[in-house]
Amino acid sequence: MQPMLDTSLWLAHKRRALTHPVAGADFLMQRTAEDLADRLGAVERKFGKAAALFCQTQAATDTITESGKAGHVTRVESDAVFLGDATGQVALPETVPFEPESLDLAVSLLSLQAMNDIPGMLIQIRRALKPDGLFLGAFAGAGTLSELRESLLAAETEIYGGASPRVLPFTDVRDAGALLQRAGFALPVADVETVTVRYATLFDLMADLRAMGETTALLDRSRRPGTRRLFSRAAEIYAERFSDADGRIRASFSIVWMSGWAPDASQQKPLKPGTAKMSLAKILEDPDRR
Repeated sequence: MQPMLDTSLWLAHKRRALTHPVAGADFLMQRTAEDLADRLGAVERKFGKAAALFCQTQAATDTITESGKAGHVTRVESDAVFLGDATGQVALPETVPFEPESLDLAVSLLSLQAMNDIPGMLIQIRRALKPDGLFLGAFAGAGTLSELRESLLAAETEIYGGASPRVLPFTDVRDAGALLQRAGFALPVADVETVTVRYATLFDLMADLRAMGETTALLDRSRRPGTRRLFSRAAEIYAERFSDADGRIRASFSIVWMSGWAPDASQQKPLKPGTAKMSLAKILEDPDRR
């Protein structure tokens, strides 16, 4: 698979953000962790061994622990600096450092979008889960920062007569469901929640992205430094196209959620074609069923 992301650069951005924290810049992770709590609360069972995979903060681990749904949680990060004083395990990016069928629950928050081989990562997760083990993942999906992408593209085309990618291409929710099936998960479900955040200017949005460690790490990114002229024009276009009546601009973050279970004989399965007891036509014709 042709890599799209410079993983080393992405990790460097994350380390820089960690060493220069900005209050409130983790709002997206906190929001996603709250959603994780809701989704775990809807699962009517408990898990023995859980893992939080490459979530970069303690939020996912704390959420799993506080839910009371798991007996033990192992946090896995790609660099010890992300663990800080917390206990956990360091592993190479895009690897799942667990034996086959050793986990009951695996969680990944806001990191899959920065992986070059999402299908391979999902296959590893499924293999690490015990039969009837659960995977819950959230990542930035298609529609995320669409306003910023359009504004930068328009400004760069206007100034230079052409444009290169500056915003990561994100996976669509429909593709996410297909990826779960491809990885061998049973009962796959994918849904999306869009969070809209308002800023005074494009520069305030970019400051938040820098504080999150989410500035561009595309391998195919432009090596030409962005000029003040470029970003000033992009800010003007952004304000023209994506501002509210009060002048503040909108930024979209589309969070795609994935859930899937490691196959097990106890799980419900759809009926095979032709095995239904009654045809849909007969049901619709019966006046007592209307």
